[in-house]
Amino acid sequence: MSIKFGTSGWRAVFAEDFTFENVRKLTHVISAHVKESLEFGFNSPDYGQAASSMSSLAPLVVVGYDSRFLSEEFARETAEVFAINGVRVFLADAESPTPAVAWAVLAHKAVGGVVITASHNPAKYNGYKWTPFWGGPATPAVTEDIERRLALLGHHAIRSMNYEKAIRDGWIVRVDLRKPFFKQIGGLLDLKKIKSSKLKIGVDALNGAARGYLRPFLEGLGLKVEGNREGRDVLFGGRSSEPTPEALAPLAALMKAKKLDLGLSCDGDADRFGIMDAGGVWISANDVLALTLYHLVENRGMSGAVARSIMTSHFVDAVAKAHGLRVRETPVGFKYIGDLLRGGGFLLGGEESGGLSIAGHVPEKDGILACLLMLELVAFERKPLSKIREQLFKKYGEFHNVRLNFHLDGPTLSRDLSDRLKVKPPTILAGSSVWRIDESDGFKFVLKDGRWLGMRFSGTEPVVRLYAEAGDAKSLAVLVDEGKKIIAGKK
Repeated sequence: MSIKFGTSGWRAVFAEDFTFENVRKLTHVISAHVKESLEFGFNSPDYGQAASSMSSLAPLVVVGYDSRFLSEEFARETAEVFAINGVRVFLADAESPTPAVAWAVLAHKAVGGVVITASHNPAKYNGYKWTPFWGGPATPAVTEDIERRLALLGHHAIRSMNYEKAIRDGWIVRVDLRKPFFKQIGGLLDLKKIKSSKLKIGVDALNGAARGYLRPFLEGLGLKVEGNREGRDVLFGGRSSEPTPEALAPLAALMKAKKLDLGLSCDGDADRFGIMDAGGVWISANDVLALTLYHLVENRGMSGAVARSIMTSHFVDAVAKAHGLRVRETPVGFKYIGDLLRGGGFLLGGEESGGLSIAGHVPEKDGILACLLMLELVAFERKPLSKIREQLFKKYGEFHNVRLNFHLDGPTLSRDLSDRLKVKPPTILAGSSVWRIDESDGFKFVLKDGRWLGMRFSGTEPVVRLYAEAGDAKSLAVLVDEGKKIIAGKK
C-alpha cells in the first residue's frame, strides 16, 4: 500500500493505488488519529486546544467531494467507515469545493473534514484531502502520524456501516454546504459595491465543483453572467482541470464575443483560481496576489503581514514594502501559509500556483474568494485589471515571471539533477553573480540585481518545475534559457 501525503493531501491513479480498499484504510486510521488526539489532546500542539471545545457527543467530521469519476461513491464509503468507527459525519449533498468543506469544519466545530479530490490533476487521478479542525491543510506533524498508523495497520480488512442504517441512526447526515459558504463569502466582500458595478462576467467552471457555486453566487447579486463548461465531465475534456491560459482559451473567446468585463475560473475542487481581464487577457496568479494586497490595503483599509511561498513573485513584496507590511516566505504548499494565517496577524497568504486566502476566512486556498476579490477590485476602481497592474508597475517596478514544467523519466533523473545542484550549484547566471542560494524547498538562485531562478521537484507529479523572475521580458527569457540548460545537464 502506497499512501503518502504530498503538498495537498494524497493523490493517486485510479485502480492502481486509489482504490476503495485504500480509502477505507486511510479513513480507518484517521478515525483512530482523531479520537486518540482528542482523548490525549491536552499534550498535542495540534489538537490540544480543540479538545475542550468539542461536543461531548461523538466527534464530527465533514465529508465532501468534487466532480471526478466515482467521487461521490468514495465520499459515501468514507462516511460509512467513519460511522462504524464512532465518528459522526456531515456528508455534502452535492459536489463541494475544498474551501466550502473547510468553512463547514469551522462553522460546525467539527474535528476535521475530508474532500475526495485530486484538485487540478488529470482525470485518471483522484485524491483525499484531510482538513483538521482549524479548517486548513494538515500540517506535516498530522500527516506523519497518519502515515505511521497506516504502516502499522498491515493488511487488515476494514469494515463500514450500512449506509441506510447510518442515516437512520444519525451517524451520517446529508447537509447543504453551499448556503452557509455563500453567507461567509458575502461577509468578506462589499456586496453593495459589486452589485452596483453592473459588470458583465464570464465564468468557466472547467467541469469542476465551482459549477454549483461561482455563477450562482454572482447571479444572486444580480450580475449578468455567461457560463462555460458547467456540465459534469469526469474526463475534463481530456485535459487537467487546472485554469491555465491554454485551458481557458474558450473563456477568452467567449469574453471577446460577448464583450465581457472579467473572466473567472477555478480548478476541479475550486481551491485554485484563473483570472482573465477584458478582451480575454490572462492575469497571472502572481499578479493577482499583488493586486489583491493592493486592493485590501488601498480600497478596503485593511492591514497585516503577508505570507507567500518561496517560488512566488516578489511583486507582492514590493506592494507590501510600500505600505510598511512584513512579508514571510514559506516552503511550497499552502499548509505552511495556512499555519501562519490561522495564527493571526496575517492579512493575506498566497502562492504562485493559484492559491489565496485572507484574514477572517479559512486558512485554506479559496479560488472562489480570489475570483470575487478581483471582481470587487474592478468594481471599486472602474478600470481593467491590466490598467491597475500598469499603475503598480510604474510605482514599484515591473515583475515578469514564468513557471515551466519538465517531465522527468523516473526518480533517477530527479536525483541526478538534485545532486548536481547541491554539489556544484551555479555561481553566475545570465551574466550576474548569484547573491543567495535558498535550498529550503528546492533551489532558488537570487541574483544581486533582484532577478531569480528557481527549480523544485513536484510533490504530486513526476516533474521538475522551473521558475524565473526578472524586470523585463528579455532578461526573463535569458534566465529561462539558463534554467533549461541546467535541467538538460548542459551547464
